[in-house]
Amino acid sequence: MTVKRQKKPRKPLIINAFDMATPGLQSPGLWKHPKDRSRDYNTIEYWVHLAKLLEKGKFNALFIADVLGPYDVYNGPRNLTAAAKAGAQWPINEPTAVVSAMAAATKNLSFAVTSSTISEAPYHFARRLATLDHLTRGRVGWNIVSSYLDTASRNLLNGEPLPPHDERYDKAQEYLEVIYQLFLSSWADDAVKLDTEKGIFADPERIREINYNGKYFKVPGPFISEPNPYQRIPVILQAGSSSKGLEYAAKNAEAVFLSGPTLGGLKSQIEKLNALIKKFGRNPDDVKKVKLATVIVAPTHDEAIEKFHEYKKYADTEGAQALFGGWTGIDLGDYDWDQELDQVESNAVRSMAEMWTKPFPGDPPDLKKTRQYIAEKVSVGGSGVLFVGSPTEIADEIENWVDATGVDGFNFTYAITPGTFEDIVELLIPELQRRGLVWDDYPKEELTFRENLYGIEGEEPTYLKPDHPAYNLRWRNEESKQEFEEKLSKALKERFGK
Repeated sequence: MTVKRQKKPRKPLIINAFDMATPGLQSPGLWKHPKDRSRDYNTIEYWVHLAKLLEKGKFNALFIADVLGPYDVYNGPRNLTAAAKAGAQWPINEPTAVVSAMAAATKNLSFAVTSSTISEAPYHFARRLATLDHLTRGRVGWNIVSSYLDTASRNLLNGEPLPPHDERYDKAQEYLEVIYQLFLSSWADDAVKLDTEKGIFADPERIREINYNGKYFKVPGPFISEPNPYQRIPVILQAGSSSKGLEYAAKNAEAVFLSGPTLGGLKSQIEKLNALIKKFGRNPDDVKKVKLATVIVAPTHDEAIEKFHEYKKYADTEGAQALFGGWTGIDLGDYDWDQELDQVESNAVRSMAEMWTKPFPGDPPDLKKTRQYIAEKVSVGGSGVLFVGSPTEIADEIENWVDATGVDGFNFTYAITPGTFEDIVELLIPELQRRGLVWDDYPKEELTFRENLYGIEGEEPTYLKPDHPAYNLRWRNEESKQEFEEKLSKALKERFGK
């Protein structure tokens, strides 16, 4: 699919790196490549080096994914053999632990950390998130997931199976509402006084309980962390693309992480999302759409193709099938190599299952989604699009995706690390800068995450947009407790039906 290039000036694309504290993220088996350093995922040095490299390339953020159990569907049930042998997102460390070290080594790079709403109590998670946002001076965002692995549920929910897909989102909505109120409605902006003469650190009259009383969560408060003056609440990101996931994102997210291998599929997702955003009274421009992509770039086309074939030699199709099983709940071991997949339902990532098993916008009309097709497709590049070529060729492709779909940016992941990111910084970013597709430099020193996302225009560039449902949940310094509670009651009723 080719479109005519736009000639008008462009807004800079959002360019994130996508990583995970594991030896195999989206291209299982490539840890065996002699230049790959993903095995060092459990060292501070790996993450600090990566953060410095990304800031050198003027990346907006590092997006750190996470899962809470092994991929054990393939040749299952409860069989982690393929994932363990391939290092396919297994083993995996907790994503927030390395953020402070990376923040200390950088000034402008932001950090999106993934955390599931089934993993811990919202009160406890809110403190961890607030601590990171303080230590990074407002450079943290939360990627909300509701989990999709039964292995996670069994270990986190007392051996119980994963709740149904839509119920997980209902629970996630309550979880997020607790987070909103802890961060925004428990302390006034000016609650911290630091009055040495009167001996008042914080004014107790400017602190209140939230008394959240929902179906799934009951959290009285008050919040245990003081307000962050840099962005008040971390950026809200979301990664689901099912109907329920898109609705959740449209209501809450400031940025949405989209996968899918075709232009037509991405365009369809964005159109659906934009319609839902308008339904909730928000501006589609205030919800940034970011696409997953693996980049294999070299100075020339032939060198890039050679590099791709070299990577394929190390790819692990067994690990790829393990990843697919975890994402979709479908055991490819039940199918012959050349057999097309059935039309199946899924309690895992429903949008992922539909994308890989049913006709998807942009698919070639004669495409047969066989076990072999999926295993080979996932083995290098995972669930996203794969760009292979020279800097000019990949920049052309990126322009094409932007013009055809309206996507706001990309989460670039790796085939090998940090080699893929080094190639992007040294080869691709300069070409994108020449075309005005990414900024030449950060617009100022010490950007918050929200400024990295939206730029520095506007009256409150470090706070939620006025059309965000949580905008009026903030207790501002000019408001008395009574005035605020009257405003809050109205906002909760209008936006959340509380």
